Amino acid sequence: MQGVAQAWLVLKISNSGTALGIVSALQYIPILIFGTLGGVVADRFSKRTILYFTQSAAGILALILGILVATGQVTLWMVYILAFCLGWVTVFDNPARQTFVIEMVGEDKLRNAVTLYSGLVNLSRVIGPAIAGGLIAFIGLAPCFILNGISYAAVVIMLARMHSEELHITPPPLNSKGQLREGVRYVLSMPILRNTLLMMALVGTFTFEFQVSLPLIAQYTFKGDASSYAFLSGALGIGAVFGGLAIAGQKRTSPPMMIGIGFLFGFAVLGAAFMPTLVLSGAALVFAGVCSIYFTSLGNSILQLGSSPQMRGRVMSFWSIAFLGSTTIGGPVVGWFAEVAGPRWGLALGGIAALLAAGVGVISLRRPIAPSSNSVP
Repeated sequence: MQGVAQAWLVLKISNSGTALGIVSALQYIPILIFGTLGGVVADRFSKRTILYFTQSAAGILALILGILVATGQVTLWMVYILAFCLGWVTVFDNPARQTFVIEMVGEDKLRNAVTLYSGLVNLSRVIGPAIAGGLIAFIGLAPCFILNGISYAAVVIMLARMHSEELHITPPPLNSKGQLREGVRYVLSMPILRNTLLMMALVGTFTFEFQVSLPLIAQYTFKGDASSYAFLSGALGIGAVFGGLAIAGQKRTSPPMMIGIGFLFGFAVLGAAFMPTLVLSGAALVFAGVCSIYFTSLGNSILQLGSSPQMRGRVMSFWSIAFLGSTTIGGPVVGWFAEVAGPRWGLALGGIAALLAAGVGVISLRRPIAPSSNSVP
């Protein structure tokens, strides 16, 4: 909900695709530069405790933005600063949240849990944009941010209700110097981790820039409003939800599957970019959503199952850099490219990147992964 509102707020203030890209870049540049620090913290401290602080901070930032919008004091530079602060929260939140999944369910159910988790996240992409579109049209932008800020209380309450003795807690590594460098060497020495991250970096940089490309297509290509953007974003989320439900029980995880889905993902995004109507573009985005959750859940599972428990937080911090931090580069590029070549080509650039990522996988990833947390064949 806040994603739709923030994108529409920036577009309303600036009328610029480049500004949309800058907001995305500022929100993710801390992850790009300091993402590995979050991984070290996630490996050394209680993930549940980290989440108490990060989720509370994210809620406070959303409330601040909501108050600024409600009082009419918001300016573009304020949105930039708040986006940058949220990026710092995500540096520590994302690796802790990703690796907390395996602590909740254990290794045997990781693949299923990651897919269900991704499905829930994408279900919010269906519900959230629909609510945001209605609120923006009838009430305004401010309630989207305020309701989002309040909603974080539910997360904190649920964390407090968990029973510590039921968690599969990984013993932290010894407190020693050079843990960040050790994580870098570990990833570089494991081809399946290194190449999976390379594929994710390409897709994260250019394909998952929907928060930049879709508002531009909604407003300039199809001459729509906030509800048009909500429709496109919701279509992507609907596909991801159905895709998540379809693959939730699948236990097999292999790089060749990720490669095949990468090709389908690329073609689906290209199709959405050049559809003649808003409805047909949304239909193509439904299929793109199915592919997106399949691609990300496979990559997530391959990395977590392919890394040792003591290194998992640092490995998933690289996932954060590849998937989120890369937006720092991709957001402004996609926004600028959409302004120069047209909104359709801004979205099409993401489709081409997904095809290139799948091509990288064909060259470098050919072997299946065994369901083990300690070694990769």
